[in-house]
Amino acid sequence: MNKHNRRELFRRVGAGMGLLGMASVFEQSGLAGPYTPRKPHFAGKAKRVIHIFANGGPSHMDTFDYKPSLQKYAGQPLPVHLRTERRTGTALPSPFTFKKYGKSGTEISDVFAKVAEHADDLCVIRSMHTEVPNHEPSLMMMNCGAQQLSRPSFGSWVVYGLGSENQNLPGFISLCPGGLPIRGAQNWKSAFLPGAYQGTHIDTRETELDKLVENVQNRLTRREEQQKQLELLAAMNREYQQTRAEDEALESRVQSFELAFRMQMEAEDVFDLTKEPQHIRDLYGDTLHGRQMLMARRLLEKGVRVVQVWHGAGQPWDTHDNIAGRVKQLGQESDQPIAALITDLKQRGMLDDTLIVWGGEFGRTPVVELPAFGSNAGTAGRDHNSYGFSVWLAGGGAKGGTVHGATDEFGFRSEVDRVHVHDLHATLLHLLGFDHEKFTFRYAGRDFRLTDVHGHVVKGVLA
Repeated sequence: MNKHNRRELFRRVGAGMGLLGMASVFEQSGLAGPYTPRKPHFAGKAKRVIHIFANGGPSHMDTFDYKPSLQKYAGQPLPVHLRTERRTGTALPSPFTFKKYGKSGTEISDVFAKVAEHADDLCVIRSMHTEVPNHEPSLMMMNCGAQQLSRPSFGSWVVYGLGSENQNLPGFISLCPGGLPIRGAQNWKSAFLPGAYQGTHIDTRETELDKLVENVQNRLTRREEQQKQLELLAAMNREYQQTRAEDEALESRVQSFELAFRMQMEAEDVFDLTKEPQHIRDLYGDTLHGRQMLMARRLLEKGVRVVQVWHGAGQPWDTHDNIAGRVKQLGQESDQPIAALITDLKQRGMLDDTLIVWGGEFGRTPVVELPAFGSNAGTAGRDHNSYGFSVWLAGGGAKGGTVHGATDEFGFRSEVDRVHVHDLHATLLHLLGFDHEKFTFRYAGRDFRLTDVHGHVVKGVLA
């Protein structure tokens, strides 16, 4: 992507809420702000993204990848060629019932019975794979396109490329209840991209505005007085810039003040769910996940470019034991809110240009985890599996009613039309209008991109 002097001005600005700068200060200096809407390489079908992150690695054999062979081989070792270096037990059938849904006949388990009603809107990719079966590197791969190195997150890349449609809210927001996940803010960091593009964490476990967005309201100074202070600060900043070299610390402070002032009115409105009609709140459900999914829709509707919704700061989908009980509970927590989101977006005419992504960092094994070997199905769990797993897309140019790729007959390893995380990222960028090979940022003498030197667009999932 072509880079202009204004982007270099923002390079290596700090990180976090306080550094999500607004346009006004820089417009007065003849420079566009970091959130100014920009056109992609070509007309993409998606304008915004919501990434629903099933934190911990959801079991694909119990949700979106039906494997009847597990019932046939229940309690028996899998064939030798499907075993891995990880110690595993015998085949563990899913305790859940799969049915075919919609005109497409997509097989989905009753864990997601309400989401399944939207089967003809879903594009299920059953042939995902990644490098290693450990949470930390796989989280970084899924969110940032690299296992270990400090790289910008997917959301940061999108806001860098498209800007935002709302100058008064962060362009990239991460809704994660209960604190930070493994690797913390690295999951939504901007790394070497300008700090204005880093994701902003909102703890959706809180319900009061002052706790959702810390220090968003100034109760000591009237807004008119704050505006005068900011105008004076902007004037001083322009004078400073005329006589001295770029001062990143000063720029970040000014951006922080600007954001805090503008968000006082906007945040109070967007995070107040009581402004929604009762039937809409009932649609999502009065639960933690219902509230944060409704909050996500309101943020998207307000013009926020990327919203990531986490299912817990811990790893609720890391089901090493009690698959039957824990996965059922996780489905009860997330099924209605996700289905409500799809329904709501369709009713508002937003689904066609809103790209929904659901999935975790990897999948689970089709065999019982060895420490639970010999236990009954009610306590048995599944280990990590990076060789094969599922994600699904909806809206935003994804081909609804489609199943792409396949794992082997047991669900252990992707075999047909395999899709790496780099391929998934290349495809998501394509749906947003970017050629992932040309969408770059020059840093340390090299042109970096989200997909590094890998990735191919998966054409089979494009509508």
